[in-house]
Amino acid sequence: MQLPLRGIVTPLATPLAQSKQAEPVLDAQALDGLIDHVITGGVHGIFLLGTTGESSSLSREMRQEIVHRACAKVQVRVPVLVSISDNAISESLRMAETAVEAGADALVLAAPCYFQNSQDDLFRYVSEIAARVTLPLFLYNIPHLTKNSFAPETVRLASELPGVVGLKDSTGDLGYLERTVELMRGRPGFSILTGPEEILVDCMRRGAIGGVSGGSNLNPELFAALYNSVMAGDTARAEELQQKVNRISTALYRVGFPGSSYLRGLKAALEVAGLCRAQPAPPYFPLSAEEQAQLEQNYRALEG
Repeated sequence: MQLPLRGIVTPLATPLAQSKQAEPVLDAQALDGLIDHVITGGVHGIFLLGTTGESSSLSREMRQEIVHRACAKVQVRVPVLVSISDNAISESLRMAETAVEAGADALVLAAPCYFQNSQDDLFRYVSEIAARVTLPLFLYNIPHLTKNSFAPETVRLASELPGVVGLKDSTGDLGYLERTVELMRGRPGFSILTGPEEILVDCMRRGAIGGVSGGSNLNPELFAALYNSVMAGDTARAEELQQKVNRISTALYRVGFPGSSYLRGLKAALEVAGLCRAQPAPPYFPLSAEEQAQLEQNYRALEG
């Protein structure tokens, strides 16, 4: 994997089969198809087991299966990043071993959740992980889910650890992004990627060098074109494509309960597009019949 990692990285959705079992069942055929879809669409990397991949709702065995199957399917066409985020360091290290065995390119680590941690706690946590893994490590800042945030100064300190090569910032806070970019000047090998796709252009103008964009599961060509437009300095085209991204976001990610509407809406849209079933992992369930009808209406309107 060439550093710094740039471009559009797809946080791959996890296709699940319909099952009466409590344990989710992987739809391996749909996983293969989704991987081909996003790579053919021009994305620059794949991120397994992130928020969009529903990692927190999957067993260790399924997560390991996904990593092995996905890496075998990708066949080094694009870099593969694997989340090792867990509250137990031992589990994170097991997933890191799986990533190495499968041939992944890098690891991604969010802050532990449930308990709140000081910045000193978080730095020591990253230090412990970084000292024990062999693949490049990205930090993942998503405090609205973890309750813990890597401060820009902590990111800067962590970047001095061997193997820590980047940050995925999902805060949506442009001030946080600007401060982190400022502190990382002079470290050209460090990637700063943004999560919220609705502000991708704004984030790239402030120093992010790409996005980890959930919508690229559905429309990889759109996100690749947006990134390429920004890189080419085509401001008008970039703004036009950003507006299209935002229309899609409004239409598909705001149906149903707000806390889960992004994930369930994206999966429902992937089903309409014929890419995988709308089935999320428990405790989430598919959209209701009324919500699904509304989403399909919104989807068809976008096509028009």
